[in-house]
Amino acid sequence: MKINWGTSIVIAFVLFMSFILYFVFKVQSDSKYNNELVVEEYYKHDAHFSDEFAKIQNAQDLKEKPIISNTIEGVTIVFPKTFVPKEIKGKVSLYRPSAKHLDFECPIQLSGSKLLVPKADFADGNWDMTISWSYQGKEYIMQQKLYIQ
Repeated sequence: MKINWGTSIVIAFVLFMSFILYFVFKVQSDSKYNNELVVEEYYKHDAHFSDEFAKIQNAQDLKEKPIISNTIEGVTIVFPKTFVPKEIKGKVSLYRPSAKHLDFECPIQLSGSKLLVPKADFADGNWDMTISWSYQGKEYIMQQKLYIQ
């Protein structure tokens, strides 16, 4: 039996669609491929975007901003000397884009004007850090991308 070019194109399309569908079903059904949401309750989170934007703007407007550095011991956050350390309240949220189960938060508990998040708390790779704090009734948010080795 001789196959003409029209039949060959149809066979090629069918094989290609089968190949694509196989991988779609494999990714959806296999637990090793994690396709979770970035933010739970997306619409609730989005409703507070303008408040969050105002806090980010407050942090941008600071003359002296907190300094984030990646050291051998871990991630160090140094607040400016103009802040009284006892009056700073907030948390540091660390988000791992590739694995939600590695995400964690820690409260801001300063030693002097420094906060150290130990390297043992991190897995190697990319991290998104969000520092949210309040000082003298004003709220701030600062975001930073980190690479931990």
